[in-house]
Amino acid sequence: MGNPILFLILGAIAILAALGMLLSRNAIHSALFLILNMATIAVFYLVLNAPFIAMVQVTVYAGAIMVLFLFVIMLLGAEQLMGAREGGRWQTVLSLILATALIGTFVAILVSGQLVSGSTTAPTIDAGPVAVGLKLFESYVFPFEITSILLLVAMIGAVVLRTRRQRSNA
Repeated sequence: MGNPILFLILGAIAILAALGMLLSRNAIHSALFLILNMATIAVFYLVLNAPFIAMVQVTVYAGAIMVLFLFVIMLLGAEQLMGAREGGRWQTVLSLILATALIGTFVAILVSGQLVSGSTTAPTIDAGPVAVGLKLFESYVFPFEITSILLLVAMIGAVVLRTRRQRSNA
């Protein structure tokens, strides 16, 4: 893994972001904590010398899928169920602390040069686009397709629920 202190800091950020996601009463705050958690996982991948997987993590999960989640949350109006300011300011403080720690850890990794040098004890893993693509389409085609179908069904369900709610309110 490299530096155990960096691992502990990243682990603490991931756990606290997950707890913030679970304990937040606002759906949008929960989604933002989940984005922070996914960004932390991307930094874990960078520490493990897998930059392509880290960028895929940020692009696909923290980017595209979380935009879909936020779209569905806002489409359903779930952010208004508990009130916009209910729950206090602890989410803002916690998110700022965790984001600062995550950025600080990332800067420490870049400054120390661990990202580029690599460890001599860890086995070398081919994490390039060709290797990841081959593994994805050889071994994980079925789970990949099932995940895409589940996301599509969730989006359609959100639109149907929102349409029914608008009809019942009219």
